[in-house]
Amino acid sequence: MLDLGISKMALIGAVALIVIGPEKLPRVARTVGALLGKAQRYVADVKAEVNRAMDLDELKKMKDSVEQAGREVERGVRAAQTDLEQEWRGTADELKGADAASAEPAAAWEPPPPEYRHPDKNWRLKRGTTPQWYKARHGVRRQVQSGAARVARFRPK
Repeated sequence: MLDLGISKMALIGAVALIVIGPEKLPRVARTVGALLGKAQRYVADVKAEVNRAMDLDELKKMKDSVEQAGREVERGVRAAQTDLEQEWRGTADELKGADAASAEPAAAWEPPPPEYRHPDKNWRLKRGTTPQWYKARHGVRRQVQSGAARVARFRPK
């Protein structure tokens, strides 16, 4: 690009100071700086757009290769499925022929009936009939106690 050194920049500044004048030079410098910034942003946007387009092309190529691999796998699975179905039919035909050769009818398997389970409907009645002395001896709570009452009861003296 341009090879601007310090000496060339000083020469450009001196010529600008003489041509433009000291009053307008700061405003012109701000305008030139803003235009250069806009130009740099435009160049950066163009570079980013080109990079995105290249990445998009790469992604399209990758997508095509993945789809092609998927089609090949699908063909292989279908071929294996047809082979398996043919083997299954052959085995089923052999078994049917063997069953027809034997005169014994095949009994269908039936699962055993479920075991009887008592519904436990009277659990409240059964627990309610426990004697109070048994509950007291084994530490079963007989009454609901509030938190404050429990603290007051078990507070050390």
